[in-house]
Amino acid sequence: MAFSVCMRDCYDTCSMVSELRDGKLKVRGNSNHPVTAGFLCPKGALLPRWFHAEDRLKKPLIRTDERGSGDFRETNWEEAIGLVADRLKDIINEHGSESVLVYQYAGDRGVVNHAFPLRLFHYLNTAMLDHGICDRAGQEALKDIYGTAVGLDPEELKDGRLIVYWGINAFWTNLHGFMLAKRNGLEIWTVDVVRTETAKRSDKFFQVKPDTDVLFALGVAKVIIEEELYDKEFIHENVYGFEEFKNYVKTLSLDYVSKETGLSAREIEEFGRKYSEKNGIIHIGYGFQRSLVGGEAVRAIAMLPALVGHRFGFIYDMKTIDKSYAEGAFLRTKPAKIIPQMKLTEYIERGEIKFLYIYNSNPLASLPNQKRLRRALRKEDIFLVTHDIFLTDTALYSDVVLPANTFFERIDIADSYYHRYVALNKPVTRLYGKSNSEVTRLLAKALGIESPYLYESDEEVIRKVLEVNGLSWEELKRKGFVKVPVKTRKWKTASRKIEFYSQRAVRRGLSPFPEYRRFEDRYPLRLLTPTHRMTITSQYHNTHGMIDPKLYINPADATERGIENGSKVEIFNERGRIRTVAKLSKDVPKGVVLLYKAFWVKLLGWNANFLTTDGTVQNYGDGSAYHSTWVDVRKV
Repeated sequence: MAFSVCMRDCYDTCSMVSELRDGKLKVRGNSNHPVTAGFLCPKGALLPRWFHAEDRLKKPLIRTDERGSGDFRETNWEEAIGLVADRLKDIINEHGSESVLVYQYAGDRGVVNHAFPLRLFHYLNTAMLDHGICDRAGQEALKDIYGTAVGLDPEELKDGRLIVYWGINAFWTNLHGFMLAKRNGLEIWTVDVVRTETAKRSDKFFQVKPDTDVLFALGVAKVIIEEELYDKEFIHENVYGFEEFKNYVKTLSLDYVSKETGLSAREIEEFGRKYSEKNGIIHIGYGFQRSLVGGEAVRAIAMLPALVGHRFGFIYDMKTIDKSYAEGAFLRTKPAKIIPQMKLTEYIERGEIKFLYIYNSNPLASLPNQKRLRRALRKEDIFLVTHDIFLTDTALYSDVVLPANTFFERIDIADSYYHRYVALNKPVTRLYGKSNSEVTRLLAKALGIESPYLYESDEEVIRKVLEVNGLSWEELKRKGFVKVPVKTRKWKTASRKIEFYSQRAVRRGLSPFPEYRRFEDRYPLRLLTPTHRMTITSQYHNTHGMIDPKLYINPADATERGIENGSKVEIFNERGRIRTVAKLSKDVPKGVVLLYKAFWVKLLGWNANFLTTDGTVQNYGDGSAYHSTWVDVRKV
């Protein structure tokens, strides 16, 4: 048996115990872990199916026909690595190192597997990716208020009475956190556009219209302030700009807030009064912030815990340990050219990227406006390498495909962006492929690089990362996980206080207070594309077999279009069109439709991201705006 940790891009980061029994992988939750508590989510329980999948890549592939055709020839590692190294050298010599981009994300969150390959690209002084696909808008918004996006340690929930899940379907995406709140006896509220599974299991549900989260939060703040339900002493000592904010919300009419949000004035007042009484904590989700008003919404929501006296009363991101040693940016000899993730297609179209190396990600499933991205990759002169476990949609467009192994086949560690534990992952066996760090060392050797930092072993890197963070390697090996000590938490704002009047926002060209904006489009329906319960973005689509490709639509919108339950429908806008089957549901409000995101095009024939916008949330770090997508639907 060996300690393992689930490396998926998930809040929970479960500590597990794994073993090989009669040649088959068996996994179970580590019962000693205080947060993940010895049970696995439905996806985690199916990890052996994923590990043993017949369609895992076993040999390197070289493309023999046009991109996306699926025509490859198998080769050996020596030829594949040699080809990649030769093309990398040629392109750097002809176009410069900044024409090379390494594209990676959180498909595998192991510290070594995620960060170590970046050492090679830092050494080569290539362009680097600025991640904006997920929670960038919220990160920037929280820095405007608190100077940091690091929130509450969830183990502190034991002292709470109420948690509000705002824009997060926690029962699907943070199951262990949801159960932790239940075990600690907290009352559970949900604020969301859709009546999710979390909403159905909550004590109270507040269903808001899209884009109105900011207005609802400001309305709640108005109630708390005008009825003097706030913590006066805390505000006086710890909040900057309270009087100005008080005057700002005074101008709001609850009738206007009610009309725009779809909630009654009584519901808004009830939220403010009960939230203050119960000294609520808010888990701020990621979904609603991936819209043109996402940053403004997070700014407004983040003020509510401070009003009732919390220093850090929001759950958002732990940023648990310093991983900079693993990444090795110190190997650069000149500043990096930074390419925003959400503008990848634009940079390809302009001819600024000639070599694209992709690992831990599947951008031809996960990025928006897929038709534009695929057209750019077919048209432009670019060499594309993908290192993955499966022949994904991205791999299909690649010149060279390198088979990756899984976290059950290597040593690594992983922290969590939800809790404060670092967990150990030890290899159980080896089946196919090589790890990201192994491939990095092979490429470095083929390029003739002698730097010792590119040849450190995984364990050496792990030990040094732990040392930097004051964590014990011996304790980690013994227990399977260690807790990162809590340092003194300070607000990193200009005033060294929680800034209701945000000086940082003003410096970035924004209003000092969160603002509500309305958006309209020539298409009448708002498209939401959340993750499915059995996938994590595009992962597991090919192995778990439980995807849901239906379009969820409110019965009223369906009736207007002559659509019945089970009707074949076409969803369309200026970016594309896809066909599927309609599912009538009152869980989805009128004016909104829902498709689950990032399914594999090669398996399903379409993907919601052929419709989603590749616009970004300006002044919020070029964060994504997937949920500011409008469409229409017709029966076919």
